[in-house]
Amino acid sequence: MQIKRADNLNRILFIYTVFGVAIAYMESAIVVYLRALYYPHGFSFPMKQIPMNMALIEIGREAMTIIIIWMISLIPFRAFKKQIALFMYIFGIWDIFYYFWLKVFINWPVHILNWDILFLIPVPWIGPCLSPVLVSAGLILAALFILKYPGCFGKRLLNTWEWTVEIICAGIILATYVYQAGSVLKGEVPVYYPWWLFLMGFIGGLLIFFRHFIKAK
Repeated sequence: MQIKRADNLNRILFIYTVFGVAIAYMESAIVVYLRALYYPHGFSFPMKQIPMNMALIEIGREAMTIIIIWMISLIPFRAFKKQIALFMYIFGIWDIFYYFWLKVFINWPVHILNWDILFLIPVPWIGPCLSPVLVSAGLILAALFILKYPGCFGKRLLNTWEWTVEIICAGIILATYVYQAGSVLKGEVPVYYPWWLFLMGFIGGLLIFFRHFIKAK
């Protein structure tokens, strides 16, 4: 029975890995089209102002992508902790392969530290490409531990104080992405990214997660 469960999980992970890679292809293809329209000489800051109707469509597309990933995560499992873990896994695969496909299509980013517009909801998220890749790798790693060792996690995955710290760490990472949003919207070029603050949130979140796992193990 243990082998059968492992085989079933590996099959699910394979299927949703393919899904994540495929949706990343579509996402990156759309970005290639947008850059051809608004950045014909190559993407760079300052950020160009696009028509409001196009901006709203783009924001809606990003929101719908997240909804698609969440809804597809509900299919193979009934337990919430496995559903959220699968969402984390797909999201991580999608985000990493988004940059993989951009590299294949237009040889971008030229450098892993190139600045990028990461997200638009509710304001532009700005940061070096490496930072979301690290976050995605962390999400994938955590998701695999939850799916492979579900007995180490309760229905809510973590206890209240652990969730509190994780949310604070996520908020710290988010702050590094949005603190320059106002200046970028004014047409300024981002020049500094607080890696020390990002690493504090990123490493802190991982430490809390794996502390829980080790204690439960």
